[in-house]
Amino acid sequence: MPDATDLHRRLLTLDAHLDTPIHFARPGWHFDERHELADDVAQLDMPRMEGNLSGGFFVIYTAQGPLTDEAYAAALASARRRSREIDETLARFADRIGPATTVADATRLHGEGRMVAFRSIENCYPIGEDLGLLAEFHGHGVRMAGPVHVRTNQLADSSTDMPRWNGLSPLGEAWVAEMNRLGMVIDASHASDAAFDRMLELSKAPLVLSHSGTRGFYDHPRNLDDDRIRALAARGGVIGFTTIYLSAMHMSAERAGLFRTMGHIGDLSVSEQLDLARRWNALDATAPMWRADFEDYMKALLHTIRVAGIDHVCFGADWDGGGGVEGFRDVTALPRVTERLLAAGFDEADLEKLWSGNLLRVLAEAG
Repeated sequence: MPDATDLHRRLLTLDAHLDTPIHFARPGWHFDERHELADDVAQLDMPRMEGNLSGGFFVIYTAQGPLTDEAYAAALASARRRSREIDETLARFADRIGPATTVADATRLHGEGRMVAFRSIENCYPIGEDLGLLAEFHGHGVRMAGPVHVRTNQLADSSTDMPRWNGLSPLGEAWVAEMNRLGMVIDASHASDAAFDRMLELSKAPLVLSHSGTRGFYDHPRNLDDDRIRALAARGGVIGFTTIYLSAMHMSAERAGLFRTMGHIGDLSVSEQLDLARRWNALDATAPMWRADFEDYMKALLHTIRVAGIDHVCFGADWDGGGGVEGFRDVTALPRVTERLLAAGFDEADLEKLWSGNLLRVLAEAG
């Protein structure tokens, strides 16, 4: 059996959903400096990535708001700003990380010893009713997008909200066609079962669930049932296995308040950021958000691989977006996954598929 640490360092390791751009504009926070969870909430930076994570899809996230022209305009401005922040960050550290839009880009950057930065959109709410804006974001390097987040919007029903469309809206169906035309990967995470079913039916290219789990381990609407995981695989798609909803979510009023503050962390002073981390850690010690640990994660991951097949699973832990469980708190723990998968009988070819091959295949097929 190969040495797990050495193998993990050699592999191109990608995560399908990295919320870390939320930190790029923080006063006093630097992507090229190592941050520790003892006094910072970020789960990923370049020093912690080195040897642990080659890169992935950095997310342009916009919170859901009203379905009005005014709100759409504000959301679009926010999404454009986040895209610029990603550009500026990558430009500052071009010797260590580079933008990628194709499989060839990822392979080249990895061969050069640089990290890989794809770009995605979580929640297409900011495009409002103008599907032409997808081409704008495609032009800025976005190669994956999901229609919806935690609340139903103009495109699709959310898995965690009341249905309005019984799947996709008419605009959402047109969105699928435009995504296919542009060669962008459709991300079905957060979509309701009915919306997932319709996207699977309509899309001419395989789907990705960038950060989703299995109801076969924990029954929650954000997770996918085993029959739908099999249907995803049958159409060539990939599920990015996540660390969230391995258990019930303990979202107390205090935790919800901290999450709201986290959403505006770029507006906080350095001292306010430290206070946020202190309060977050104190709450973790007394009322953790998830009652799950690394062993639960591995059990659920192995179940998902058995159901989907080795060609249809990748990784999407939801780092910096609410992910992480006991024993698996940030990207420095990722080599543990490789070690455990080797011990479970998977070989290097299997691990290459799981860590990047499957995700890159779907990207190539979409284009």
